[in-house]
Amino acid sequence: MLKKLAMSVAMICAAATSARADEGQWQPYQLPQLKSELKKIGIAIPAEKLADLSKHPMSAIVSLGGCSASFVSNAGLVVTNHHCAYGAIQRNSSPEHNYIENGFLAKTRAEELPGGPNTLVYVTDKVENVTARVLKGVTPAMTGKQRHDAVEKAIKALIAECESSGSVGAYRCSVPAFHRGLEYYRIRQMMIRDVRLVYAPADMIGNFGGDIDNYEWPRQGGDYSFLRAYVGKDGRPADPSPDNVPYQSKDFLVVSAAGLKNGDPVLLAGYPGRTSRYKLPSEVRAARDVTFPQRVAEIQADLDVIAASTKGKPADEVRYASVAKSLNNVMKKAQGLSDGFARKDIAAIKDAQDAEFRAWYARQPGKSPQLLAELDTVIAADIALSDEEFGHGVAFTSDLLKSAATLVRLASEGAKPDAEREVGYQQRDQNMIRARLNRLEQSYVAGVDQARFAAALQRYAKLPKSLHVQGLDALLPAADAVPALYANTRLGDTATRVGWMGKDAAALKASGDAFLQLALKLDGVTQSLKDRRAELDGNLERVIPQYMAAVIAWKKSQGKPVYPDANSTLRVTYGTVAPYSPADGITKGPFTTVQGIVQKHTGKDPFNAPQKLLDAIKAKRYGQFKDPVLGTVPVDFLTSADTTGGNSGSAVMNRNGELIGLNFDSTYESITKDWYFDPEITRAIHMDIRYMLWIMTEVDHADNLLQEMTIKYPTKAAK
Repeated sequence: MLKKLAMSVAMICAAATSARADEGQWQPYQLPQLKSELKKIGIAIPAEKLADLSKHPMSAIVSLGGCSASFVSNAGLVVTNHHCAYGAIQRNSSPEHNYIENGFLAKTRAEELPGGPNTLVYVTDKVENVTARVLKGVTPAMTGKQRHDAVEKAIKALIAECESSGSVGAYRCSVPAFHRGLEYYRIRQMMIRDVRLVYAPADMIGNFGGDIDNYEWPRQGGDYSFLRAYVGKDGRPADPSPDNVPYQSKDFLVVSAAGLKNGDPVLLAGYPGRTSRYKLPSEVRAARDVTFPQRVAEIQADLDVIAASTKGKPADEVRYASVAKSLNNVMKKAQGLSDGFARKDIAAIKDAQDAEFRAWYARQPGKSPQLLAELDTVIAADIALSDEEFGHGVAFTSDLLKSAATLVRLASEGAKPDAEREVGYQQRDQNMIRARLNRLEQSYVAGVDQARFAAALQRYAKLPKSLHVQGLDALLPAADAVPALYANTRLGDTATRVGWMGKDAAALKASGDAFLQLALKLDGVTQSLKDRRAELDGNLERVIPQYMAAVIAWKKSQGKPVYPDANSTLRVTYGTVAPYSPADGITKGPFTTVQGIVQKHTGKDPFNAPQKLLDAIKAKRYGQFKDPVLGTVPVDFLTSADTTGGNSGSAVMNRNGELIGLNFDSTYESITKDWYFDPEITRAIHMDIRYMLWIMTEVDHADNLLQEMTIKYPTKAAK
């Protein structure tokens, strides 16, 4: 019975046409089966066109490898969030040229700045179901690790086949799992690796409200930036070079300044990171009671060390600005999840759903009598091992130790044939590793890293024993021995650090570098933890897909949404502009305006708006960006679209597929949507494209970019 369920999953997904309009992060191929929902809310683009990655608007949607973005001209111009381009902004900033504080605008292409080795643009051009090929070598008699290794071997072969289909380095391919291992799709992406910073507003615009306003509403953030993708003269991806030319994007989004009103439909396309909608009640409770509280406490402690170590040192503060920003974002989301679990008993909701499912499953002919018991066993083991992995992460809170561990593993894996190497250490990964080792230069200060490591070791020692990694404690240095490690290493020097790439294990063992020696000593324990994870993952990959096939059949019988959890692949969601009520007697409207900036402005961070922006607001120089209903320039707006991390920078489009906003956040009450979608309070926060255009026109005078984009104004067409 379960085999039949697994085989029919595509048909089940295609048949799920009665889903709520707001919930669902849909794979593009599913959209034709949702055409009635799209039509119902007013989307004019044919669903079949949305499913075609080679056609507008999907062909204009790109990934930045952690954020989403879209082409807005045929010369490779990309628009995304300010916080998504923050690394590139920081990389080019210095106390003398602080582009974080003052913003940056290249008036000509010659003035555009290098985004850095980790600033990449991925263009998805092919998606194919390869489930049968991935699972071909799997047998019931395999242990968990044997099964995991067989799946991994098949995936590596599929990736190698895909990446050899074009010029070297042109494509980056992946084979992610869907429905927790029930299906596998091979995804081919053109990887553009010469990406340059074109324009970023001042941080006081792009990050107005800072961490205080993060996940909050009302919001007045101008969270946008522009990048440009460059390729070789032959049109193929190439390493950064002055000889490269702008990528000729075959499609791009038209920008609409016509605006929206309450109730209008939107489409949103991007690369959402991770959701956990199909987790079991026990997994929800573990996250609620242990995982997220631990994560909040650990990140806050690390942030406190960074703040204390960089205080009064402007250069150090700039170096750690991106690190602190990222940690703050993760921490606030974790805290929001904890608060959300407290506000609404999602575990109890899951209990009821789980009981209903198990009762349904018990009635099915040909059911597996041991499936649910096996499921509960592997989930309990996963929760326990995750505790150790958390402890391992705490103990490794040092950028130098992480770099040393990478070099040790790279040397060890380098002795194997490429196809047998650990994922992440193959030949295809060399440039990524080199970029990561180089990137450390822009966010590393020895004294700060030393303080972080010493404090983390002290915190690790105080963790409950269940969070201590088997065999690790006796190998870790004492906190008071940490200064000697930094005094006897040269890994803080970028050339030295990168220079260790390609050296064999014997060379590392012969080195006198304190961190390389420490990493060599810890590698065995780390690998043992990875081996235990591989064994457990293999068991999860054997049991979970059977469970998910049954869940999908159960949901289909109820006419409920059947979409896979987000996994950083291209998805489409849709909804409407909508207010919400976070608490009894409180209703929050769907738009904020520039008047809110004036009201929040204090002259001190994070509510310190630029004077030229305040002057433009007070002079009411709204021009054609004035909303006829609001009577002023809108800044941000809310919709019921289903989003999560990774959707930052996603194109928010109107009924005709024109760009009318950029997704950048969710309301605080919405954070638990990663685990449970509540249509009454789940709202995504988007920057209104009219605010961006107004800033570009009235404040930053980015006339060259306004002329490059195709913009549809409410009263007259213009370019």
